[in-house]
Amino acid sequence: MFKTWYIYILASKKDWVLYVWVTSNLERRIYEHKEWLVDWFTKKYFVKNLVYFEECSNMESAILREKQIKWWNRENKIQLIESINPERNDLYNDLI
Repeated sequence: MFKTWYIYILASKKDWVLYVWVTSNLERRIYEHKEWLVDWFTKKYFVKNLVYFEECSNMESAILREKQIKWWNRENKIQLIESINPERNDLYNDLI
């Protein structure tokens, strides 16, 4: 069975703290972030706005891509986000 994996970036509104992670169920995972059900980091910094995501066809490539993005500096992450989301809108409503 083919399973899609997602790399996603969440951002806070106040200081624009960025959080990069990977999941196989993007809609559920973002809901969990928005309801503060997971991750102490996202709760601590109020990081819950989905500003970027991309699909991968397998877990290995998703994890490699996630690690790549995590090592980027902030400027490169922002450029990636703005390449698909120049207004930095919360994309969650587009998923549901």
